[in-house]
Amino acid sequence: MTAVAEHTRSAIRPFHVEVPEESLTELRRRLAATRWPTRELVTDRSQGVQLATMQELCRYWTTEYDWRRCEAKLNALPQFVTEIDGVDIHFIHVRSPHADAMPLIMTHGWPGSVIELLETVGPLTDPTAHGGSAEDAFDLVLPSLPGFGFSGQPAELGWNVGRSARAWAELMRRLGYSRYVAQGGDVGATLTDVLGRQAPEGLLGIHLNVLVTVLGGQFPMETEEERAAAAALATFQASGSAYFSEMATRPQTIGYALLDSPVAMAAWMLDHDTDAYYKISHAFLDGQPSGNLTRDHVLDNITVHWLTGAGASAARCYWEDWGVDAVQTRAGLLSAAVAVPVGFTTFPGEVWPVPRSWVQAAYPSLNYFNWVDRGGHFAAWEEPELFATEVQAAFRPLRTPKIPQPRR
Repeated sequence: MTAVAEHTRSAIRPFHVEVPEESLTELRRRLAATRWPTRELVTDRSQGVQLATMQELCRYWTTEYDWRRCEAKLNALPQFVTEIDGVDIHFIHVRSPHADAMPLIMTHGWPGSVIELLETVGPLTDPTAHGGSAEDAFDLVLPSLPGFGFSGQPAELGWNVGRSARAWAELMRRLGYSRYVAQGGDVGATLTDVLGRQAPEGLLGIHLNVLVTVLGGQFPMETEEERAAAAALATFQASGSAYFSEMATRPQTIGYALLDSPVAMAAWMLDHDTDAYYKISHAFLDGQPSGNLTRDHVLDNITVHWLTGAGASAARCYWEDWGVDAVQTRAGLLSAAVAVPVGFTTFPGEVWPVPRSWVQAAYPSLNYFNWVDRGGHFAAWEEPELFATEVQAAFRPLRTPKIPQPRR
């Protein structure tokens, strides 16, 4: 390969979202053609996503939802694509108006996308406009995971969180950031955990809001908080992990439904966790959203997955990281200790809210912990101002000396 060709492949190119109108017409046609099951035989979500919730979601999606509003919101932000290790990585890059802003790369999870992080852009990049201090400002990088949203879909095996973490380090290098921090939730928490273990040059610290290490480890159960955390984890493993097991073992199988039926995709994505499900259900049935988990915001995320055909490719990330063939690879990724300072925030509606003792056991380099009073698994989405405050507090001790900025 010539040097010119290599430079072209690694170039950072502007990106603009422009969905053809016929794609939206086809979406509405498929929604109208949905074959509905009979109503569940229970009064709660124990048999899955409830019929009334899905029918109201479908009605709103078909008759009131406006994708062009979301498209305009995305296009108002600086979006880019760059090829890393053979895959186009889409990302949003918002520079702070404040001098000496700390570079921060934040990673979404499943069933999310960059959509779940958009409401944090303002308070993180321009805190003074949200009642905060200029010293807490960040230059923000929001990449779409490989196989998700506007990023490319890997055409070969091996795109686990270790490979994605290396890609994130390369992305920050290409952007000219010699020192930066990282945050992640859900799949993004796993990636950010591994990024902390890889400790690429320039990474100063990480912040997490999901303790992913509990899925393969032993933790104390001596206090009331610890026993409550263990009970929540046991509930997830017994009755809340169907999506996890299917995507970790048979992502291609569920992928056919996710690519063929928008209602199947929406139901699959809503059936993630009890707290988020009921909040989203109330938003559609009662018009009472929890924070920013509004009908439009929820459908923005689902519609991105539908329009980009990401159902199967996003599901495969679970196979890469948690499938039976990934056990040894995962053990290797987790064998190194996290070598940078760790911040952690527990949101009470998380799938398994964890106490400080569990986080300290997982991360001896823990230098910030807080248990807040509201928010759940999609904390950045539901409570963006609170989430931003936690990220700022976690990284505040790492802001000296000042972070050098690349030329603007």
